Amino acid sequence: MKFRNIPLFFMWLCGILLITGCFIRQTPAEEMYNKLEEVVQIEKAFEEQQEPIVLLEREEKDLYEQMIKMNNEENYDEIVELVNSALKIAEKRKEHIDIERKSIEESKAAFSSVQEMMEKLDDAELKTKAAKLYELMQERYDVHGNLYKSYEDGLTYDTELYHLLKEKNIEMKQLEMQVTKVNGAYEEVLKYNEIFNEKTKEYNEIKLDFYQTAGLNVQVNMD
Repeated sequence: MKFRNIPLFFMWLCGILLITGCFIRQTPAEEMYNKLEEVVQIEKAFEEQQEPIVLLEREEKDLYEQMIKMNNEENYDEIVELVNSALKIAEKRKEHIDIERKSIEESKAAFSSVQEMMEKLDDAELKTKAAKLYELMQERYDVHGNLYKSYEDGLTYDTELYHLLKEKNIEMKQLEMQVTKVNGAYEEVLKYNEIFNEKTKEYNEIKLDFYQTAGLNVQVNMD
């Protein structure tokens, strides 16, 4: 290969660029920014499950309300049909909540490297904010674990309730006990969901504060 037709100054410039490139390094704060925004992208799958779950819950609730208005003996076949439809919806809800959980677990795995990045921060104020950021995210992950478990319990109790409704001679007391279990599980879901949303909001606020303190000119979605 011949280079004689290439201007010498061009070859010299290429060499300088290559050497300079070797010394370009991200600051620890910039590394954290990239990782934190990677986590945001990972959790897109989590966010995408919210609307389908709500719609399925509404559909299932409508079916349940139809069931309990019917007489078990006179409308048995119709009740069974409604129950089977509700069971299929419950299965779909389980699929969505599992996708949601997987997204959060992948987020947690990616976020784990943030702790090592924090240690590289020289600024004391940045380190304090980063530590708070890390603590909040861990709390958020823990809360979601409880939320997922409560939702799973609710799905299990829903399924048991639907099967009870298919029994011709079911006692009202047994149904009432099962409904109590269902309601208890979803009360837990509502509680943990509220805490999860609070932790998410607080985390986003601290994250934006961290970026601003680090001098990173970025915009953060606060939803």
